[in-house]
Amino acid sequence: MTKRFTYEVAVRWSDMDAYGHVNNARFLTLYEEARVAMFFVGARAQGLTSFEDGIVIARHEIDYLRPVDYGDPVRIELWVSQLRTAAFTVSYELFDGDVLASRAKSVCVPYNLAEGFPRRLTEPERAFLEPYLDV
Repeated sequence: MTKRFTYEVAVRWSDMDAYGHVNNARFLTLYEEARVAMFFVGARAQGLTSFEDGIVIARHEIDYLRPVDYGDPVRIELWVSQLRTAAFTVSYELFDGDVLASRAKSVCVPYNLAEGFPRRLTEPERAFLEPYLDV
């Protein structure tokens, strides 16, 4: 089985909408927190800091399967579903307790923020991503 990065994210009162559940746009924020943890905390724990130099999002795709209410943190599991030379896709599943509440994907592009252009993945970056690859 492919390795998954797992992250718990607190649901904040400000994430709620008028209907009493997490607003659809806030799902992106929850996914972002998990993705940032993977590329800043998880990668750094393995001695890799180059993702911190820049990653931009080229595309998001979200399927909402059930509402999420305020309460306990949600669990987000991440893996890589596509790995290309200069882009990769992160896939997610968001669990409310043990119930799958949402699925999503983000196309990520390594980016040189200092000079303002996309770049190719480095070999150390590929080595970090490959254990999470599940196509």
